[in-house]
Order: sequence, then C-alpha cells, then structure tokens
Amino acid sequence: MEHRVTSESQSGEHAGGDGLLTLLRYAGAHRWQVVLGCVLSALSAILALVPYLCIWRIARDLLTTASVSLAADPIVLAAASDTATFGWIAAGSAAAGVLAYMSGLGCTHRAAFHIATQIRTVCCEHLLRVPLGYYQSVSSGELRRHVDAGADLTEDVIAHKLPDVVGAIVTPVAFLVLSFSFDWRMGLACLLPIVLGSALLGMTMGKGAASAMDDYQDALDSMNREAVEYVRGIPVVKVFQQTTYSFKGFYRAIVAYGNLAFGFAQAAERPQTAFAMVVGSAFLLLIPVVAFAAASTESGDWARFAADFIFYAALCGITPSMLTRIMYVGQSSMSARTALRRVNAILSIEPLPQPELADDMRDASIAFENVCFAYPGAPRDAVSHVSFTVAPGQTLALVGPSGSGKSSCAALIPRFWDVRSGVVRVGGRDVRDLDPRDLMENVAFVFQGGRLFCDTILENVRAARPDASREEVMAALADAQCDDIVAKLPQGIDTRIGAGGAYLSGGEQQRVLLARAILKDAAILVLDEATAFADADNEARIQRSLKRVMEGRTVVMIAHRLSSVLDADQILVIVDGEVVQRGTHRALVEADGPYRRMWDDYCTSVRWEIGTRKGEAFDDGQ
Repeated sequence: MEHRVTSESQSGEHAGGDGLLTLLRYAGAHRWQVVLGCVLSALSAILALVPYLCIWRIARDLLTTASVSLAADPIVLAAASDTATFGWIAAGSAAAGVLAYMSGLGCTHRAAFHIATQIRTVCCEHLLRVPLGYYQSVSSGELRRHVDAGADLTEDVIAHKLPDVVGAIVTPVAFLVLSFSFDWRMGLACLLPIVLGSALLGMTMGKGAASAMDDYQDALDSMNREAVEYVRGIPVVKVFQQTTYSFKGFYRAIVAYGNLAFGFAQAAERPQTAFAMVVGSAFLLLIPVVAFAAASTESGDWARFAADFIFYAALCGITPSMLTRIMYVGQSSMSARTALRRVNAILSIEPLPQPELADDMRDASIAFENVCFAYPGAPRDAVSHVSFTVAPGQTLALVGPSGSGKSSCAALIPRFWDVRSGVVRVGGRDVRDLDPRDLMENVAFVFQGGRLFCDTILENVRAARPDASREEVMAALADAQCDDIVAKLPQGIDTRIGAGGAYLSGGEQQRVLLARAILKDAAILVLDEATAFADADNEARIQRSLKRVMEGRTVVMIAHRLSSVLDADQILVIVDGEVVQRGTHRALVEADGPYRRMWDDYCTSVRWEIGTRKGEAFDDGQ
C-alpha cells in the first residue's frame, strides 16, 4: 500500500518562513483587521503632525499683528478669530489621532490574539502527528517554551510593533514633505539627524544583529535549562556533597550568557552612543542654520521667518521619539523572527506517513521481518536485521545488555518510529498501513520512564480510557496490587499526586501505570522494565499482577532481572541491535552462549545478596 505524508495539513501551509507574511498567513480571515489597524496607525501619524501646522499658522498670525494696535482693529480681530479656529483644529486633530491610534490597536490586537491562538493550535495539532519517539529526545518544557515564546512574541509584534512601525515609516515621509514646505534650509537641518540616526541604527541592527539575537536566545534557553536541572538535582548534590561539581554546568551557562550579552553590548556601544547624541542634538543642529538664514532675511519677512523657526523647532522635538520607536520595533522584530523560526522548527518535524486507506488488524500477533532502524542523526543502526514472530496470546522476552536495542524494538511495535528497512506487522498488517488510533487502542505499554500527571489517581488511571467508570478504575487498581497505595492516601483515588499533592515512590508509580495499562484492556501489552524502580516488595506485587494481566494477551517484555522471563514462550538475546540467541529459558540455559552467562551472573548476584543478608544476621546475633 502506498503511504503519504500529511503535507496538506495546516502546519505545512504555515511552515517555511519567519517574516511578516508568515504571520499574516496565520491571521486567516483576520488579515483585514491587521491592514485596517495599519491604515489607522498611518492616519494617526499624519493627524499627529497637523497641530504643528496649526502652531506655525498661529505663530505667523500673532507675529504679523504684534505691531498693530490692540484697539478694535479688523486685522487684530481677524487674527484672533483665526487663532481660535486653528487652536480648535489642532485640538481636534490631536484627539482624532489618538482615537485612530487606539482604534488601530484594537484591530491589531484582535488579529494578534487570533494569530497567537493559531500558532499554538497548529503546533499542537502537528505535534500530535510526529513520531512518539520524538518526545524521548526533547523535554516538554522546551517544547512549551518554543511554542509559547513564539506565540507571545509574534502577538506583541502584530498587536503593538506593526502599527508602530507603520507610523514610524509614515511620520518621516510626512516629516520630509513638511520640512521643505516653508524653508528648505531649516528642513534640511531637521532631516540630517534622521539620516544619521537611521544609518547608526543600521550599524547596530544589521544582518549580524539577527544572528546575535539567535545566539542570545539560545544562551538564555541553555541557562534556564541548566538552572532547572540544577534545582532538580539539589537533593542528590547534598547527599554526595558535590556542590561545586554540580554547579559547573549551570555556571558555564551563566558565563556563556554573560559573555554573549556583554559582547553584544560592547559591539553596540559606540553606535548607540552616537545615536543618542545625534537624536538628542537635533535642535542644536538647527541653530547655526537659523543664524545663517537670519542674516539673509529681509526686514519685512521677519514675522514669517520667526514662525518658520518655531515650526521647525517643534518638529525637532519629535525626532528622538520617532527614531527610538524604530529602534525598538527593530529589536522586537528580530526577537519575533527568532521565535517564529523555532516554531517553524517544530512544524518542520516530519510527521509519520498516514495510510490513505487503513487496514484492520486481523489478530493480536506481532512479527518483525528483517527490521533495521536507526535514530535520526545516529551513525549506526539501533536495530539490525531483527526477525521474529509472536503468535496471539504468547509472551516474548527481550534480554541483553543495556543499550543493545531492546527498547528500540519495543518502541517500533506501537510505531513510535518507522523502520529504515524491513516490516513490522501487528495483527498481520504492516503498522504503516494501520490507522494510528486503531493501533494505539490495541496496544498498551508500560515503560520504565512512564509519567504520571499532576492529577488525581482516578484521572491518571482513567487516562487510558476516559469513559471508564469509577468502579472500573477501582478494579484496575486492585488488579495492579494498588490497594495499599489507595488505602494510605488521604482522599483515596481522589488524592492529587505530584505538585501540591501526595508523592509516590518509583515502585508505586509503576503499579499505578500498570493499572492504567490494565484499564485499557488492549490485546497487546508491551512491558519495558516494568519493575525497574521497584523494591523487593513492590516487585513481588507487580509480578503477581503481571501474571494475571498477561493471561490471554500477546506480551512483549523487556527485563534485566531474568527471573521475570522464565515462563516466556520465546526469549530473544539482543546484542548490538542483533538477535544472537533465541529459544526458551531451559533451552538457552542448556546451550553455551550469552544467555547462559547472563543467567549464571544473575544467580551469582542472587546468592551473594542472600549470603550477605545471612552474614549480617549472624553478626547481629553475636
């Protein structure tokens, strides 16, 4: 059967860019709100300059009539009337500018909230389609930071920075028109700080700045990650008195972050200092030009010249805020591009191919046919030419040294990864031809690294089957030998575990995870070191529970404690990803091979433990 990658998904449509157009694709039908918000911001920038024209007109009229008698002169009365009119125009345009800006922000905010929601939705939907094995190589906190940081920063860019940058672009254009409307010499003096400031901003925020921002975000993430790991490891650090050694990783992350931030600050020190001096001295640059122009002004034009000077002096006051806004917009845009690239990195993860027409499982059998598999980026195969068959209702045990490929084989059954070559069949069908939901409903697994949620015991077990009744959950807990756990908890199965609640030991957690698998009632059960964190008492309880759970089911179990695989129908010994021995326990012990040596070592360790305990008892008796 042919397979296809779900490239038509919404995530595929959005991935592949880190600019404004990519964000607008997330906006969907809300794009018009982004456009309208930008138009209103541009209108606000234009309206904000109208009062300066009114100031010029009022100053000109007042200076022109200054030498006229204040008696009831028609010129004075007309000038007073014009002053009041332009005063009202200035106030009205300022109010209209504020209203237009606020309305524009309202539009962009609505679109920004939709974009942030879409980013989170698209990422979460895509993460549901990636191989489950991917989650073994990345932490949930890292994924959450990438998705949430990307959504939050892009939301800030659309809601605030985009209308600001439109205003920051329109203002200089309008400024340019106004600068040459009255006196080109003063206008040129006002434009000089803008040109110089823009050039200095380009030096500070050029191509290298974007790369530096990526490095800065990576260093910040590394420092946060090392901080979390250090805090989590404090109990172990105190036990072994390795405070200095354990702090090294965190310290190196702090130093790396500090060096990067300091280096970036040093690189930007001179351009930023020059930028601050240029934008802060805009009025000072106007003074010599005004002095030069005043020398060539005729006596009859003094009123107009003074009004022009007042107008350009007022315009110089907006130069610093205008350029500073452009600078902050550029910084935020770089941060947003970095965050969006991380979101795209998540969306670029290749999803598992989905069958166009899914097959149905015929039974609960499992078969590996010359399977080879390598983890992404690994130099060698973790599983190499492995073949075996497990009939419905049989138990297969995988044993071998750590890192031999046992867990990799188990992870291929529920299709955590796809094979590089060969075929994995479940129910007589290639797992790539099965509906993923159907496959997951028929396979239950208990891994040594299983997780419980910060929720009640009831909801943790019910996660396997959300429609299960309370009585069914209680029955599954009883089958998993969890009665003593429930009895000691203050609210029984309604007790919340984890942060803000009760805490369970490793063995107790394994039993609750086993109860979850029991409740699922799947035909195939995969057990990866189900007793790895259990003490002797918990292990005995789990083994009793497993015997009942395994009846009538197809079971694939991985174990280092060979006592748990004695009754398996078939045992595979895996070394370096290859099957080196197969057979029953009795046959493998009688043969001279790796399993025999593993069994002898296991028996020796058991005798040593028993002998040690007897010796301790004897010494105590003396």
